[in-house]
Amino acid sequence: MIGPNRVADADLRPPPAADSMRIGLLGGSFNPPHAAHKLISETALKRLNLSQVWWMVTPGNPLKEHGDLLPLPERIRLSRGVARHPRIKVTAFEAALGTAYTAQTLAWLSGRLPAVRFVWLMGADNLASFHRWKEWRAIFRLMPIAVEDRPGWRYRALASTAATRFARFRIPEIKASVLPDLGPPAWCYLSGPLSKLSSTALRAAHLRAKV
Repeated sequence: MIGPNRVADADLRPPPAADSMRIGLLGGSFNPPHAAHKLISETALKRLNLSQVWWMVTPGNPLKEHGDLLPLPERIRLSRGVARHPRIKVTAFEAALGTAYTAQTLAWLSGRLPAVRFVWLMGADNLASFHRWKEWRAIFRLMPIAVEDRPGWRYRALASTAATRFARFRIPEIKASVLPDLGPPAWCYLSGPLSKLSSTALRAAHLRAKV
């Protein structure tokens, strides 16, 4: 039996994947996971014609404070409780790599599973600040990227440093289903149902409730 403070060995390995599978990767601290994560995933499954979406629960975001970060096993458990979808897989394999940087994780994963068609998934709020991520240009060149709309972020995201730098590689939304088949750099901005939920807001509400 796995103790509450220990990550299961299976969670420290990528989920099984067959050649030519189309897999979306949604990385984050999931602190806590919420319905917007699931909405983003379900939209990607449908619009990109994906086989699966993997929730990559990270050890911690280098750009954020970790003082209120829940233990990794707890975030994995909560993520599975929120996902509840046969094609959404929760994994924490990044913790076994000894890095919290997305570029290094994606390079490792692409090398390990070269025949899988991966797509990096992120919200428009992340695109707006993407140029602050370590080796962000390398991420664009590692795999296609799908950016999903977030309330109040569309214009800031599309005017961002990253969006401007890679503007000529953006494909029309109407062609989103072919994105996993394209060689990087290639990206698409997806419109769809919006949720105002965020992990930051949920943590703040929890703290207020405790006062």
